[in-house]
Amino acid sequence: MAEIVLGMALSHGPMLSTPPAMWELRAGADRANPRHWYRGRACDYAALASQRGRSFEKEAGLEERERRHAACQRALSELSRRFADARADLVIVVGNDQLEVFKEDLLPGITVYAGEAIENIPLSEAQRAKLPPGIALAEEGHCPPGGAVYPGAPEDARHVLRSLVEQHFDAAQSVRLPKGPDRQHGIPHAFGFLYRNTMRDAPPPSIPVFLNVGVPPNQPTLRRCLDLGKALERAIAGLGAGRRVALLASGGLTHFVVDEEFDRSVLQAMQAGDLDTLAGMDESWFSGNTAEIKSWLPLVAAMQAQGRRMQLVDYVPCYRTEAGTGQGMAFAYWE
Repeated sequence: MAEIVLGMALSHGPMLSTPPAMWELRAGADRANPRHWYRGRACDYAALASQRGRSFEKEAGLEERERRHAACQRALSELSRRFADARADLVIVVGNDQLEVFKEDLLPGITVYAGEAIENIPLSEAQRAKLPPGIALAEEGHCPPGGAVYPGAPEDARHVLRSLVEQHFDAAQSVRLPKGPDRQHGIPHAFGFLYRNTMRDAPPPSIPVFLNVGVPPNQPTLRRCLDLGKALERAIAGLGAGRRVALLASGGLTHFVVDEEFDRSVLQAMQAGDLDTLAGMDESWFSGNTAEIKSWLPLVAAMQAQGRRMQLVDYVPCYRTEAGTGQGMAFAYWE
């Protein structure tokens, strides 16, 4: 029986790879955004500021930005060290794709990548020019300047697919990421951030699992994400004796509106292994980019099945405007 030697979940986002003094680039986009999701409802920036009932001007000040950014970097370093110490020989990475690779022509709910190689390809100058303000600046946080190719695990991926199908998950298989002028040509940033920052661009063979958490209408529900984790745990067990597997997840927490109360309630349920509370939360609150929290849920359920408890390295709410926009950053592991 294979052993899960490490579970790890962490946030990704441009703020982690951007100097705090330049977070203002995204702040301007926030103020112009007509559709901010907050607690299940969408509103413009002025309405959001009114709903919050207080100003986050102090939290969004440069001194606080620098302090919180530094805390995030310490947490990232801690997780990278723990990943290296685990000495995994196979990694399964759960993340989402924000219409970077999978488009409306084919958008599965769950996709297991079974290719020989995983390409991390820099965007072209034309693609970078189309990005929103402040995004291109952070690209090196998830893709090295010259790109990279990481080893896939096709045989192990096919085993995982067979096991998921036997457990009644109709997962899609991809051995080549779709290409085209309207698409990113390599692994999306949710995965690239982990390959760069956690695995330091030198990962063991890995299996990316794409979970469509954010593009309607076929997002897996909270309970389905948890059930997927239980199924992945059973699939990993069947990989063979002596295998050392790390299970990683990337995404979240609340953004682009930071909701510390909600983030802490989610993290508390995760730490307690309270799957019923997580499954029973209001689906509408997992709208917009906050939906990325769902990428953590398979990991939470898999680790709960193993009888392991989540260790929270840090939770850092990172603000960039007085209305409380930004991102709640969390970093956790299970051993």
